[in-house]
Amino acid sequence: MTQRVSPRAFAILMLGNLALAFGPWMVRLSDVGPSAAGFWRLALALPFLAVLAKAMGQPAHWPGRASALIIAVAAFFFAADLAAWHAGIHLTKLGNATLFGNVASFAFAAWGLWLARRWPTWLQAAALLLALAGSGLLMAGSAELSARYLHGDLLTLLAGLLYAGYLIAVERVRGSMQPLPVLILASAFGAAMLLPFAAAMGETIWPTDWAALLLLALGSQVVGQGCLVYALGQVPPLVVGLALLTQPAVSAIIGWLFYNEVMTSLDFLGAFAIGAALVLVRLQGGGSGPKSEPA
Repeated sequence: MTQRVSPRAFAILMLGNLALAFGPWMVRLSDVGPSAAGFWRLALALPFLAVLAKAMGQPAHWPGRASALIIAVAAFFFAADLAAWHAGIHLTKLGNATLFGNVASFAFAAWGLWLARRWPTWLQAAALLLALAGSGLLMAGSAELSARYLHGDLLTLLAGLLYAGYLIAVERVRGSMQPLPVLILASAFGAAMLLPFAAAMGETIWPTDWAALLLLALGSQVVGQGCLVYALGQVPPLVVGLALLTQPAVSAIIGWLFYNEVMTSLDFLGAFAIGAALVLVRLQGGGSGPKSEPA
């Protein structure tokens, strides 16, 4: 039986994807280093997340030792993800960065299959092959244009895998904690990890213009993550998968309008293959996906 999607839930899902799609552009516009941008994204979002959590009846609190340790591990993966992704954003096209960042969807689905101790169905296997083929086509197109694009593609691909590690770790505590307190603690731990790393790398940490970083924190961390956390409990996986395709599309348009980034035929074919794979994986996610968050 097909689950009906309420207009409100669908609108919130689309708003979250739209906000996240502008994240790479804000990273490019900021005048700090890649890891420093990740630090400010998390740090500036914390007071807004705290107010939102209190308003929604999910105030932040300190969990038990075991849960705190898992959240700290999740924060490590998240911090490493942001450092790699933000560095890659400066070295590849905005559409590519968003597409490769979404590889976490495939890795998380594969982890779910392993956890269920079963082989993928033919539809899931086809999705994995499509994802691999699409990634190869996008990398081939980038390598033909410039070697630095290939480097950026690899960094954002690594970021996607690291983000999958973050999702796996967070999923373990969502059965006992509400999503916003987990997000607040992971953001705080991640910010504490990124700041010394940015300093050790000799990055510029203190910005001269706060606009891009504030928009990054509000758009990607507060609005983007907040909307997706809500929508994942309200919208079927197939619809979420289709909606995620708006992120690389919007990022590609931004790159075309502001950075003269032209999408080649290989890029379009690769994007289509990855989009089809994402739909197939979400369609057959079923019991291999993450558990529903507590209310």
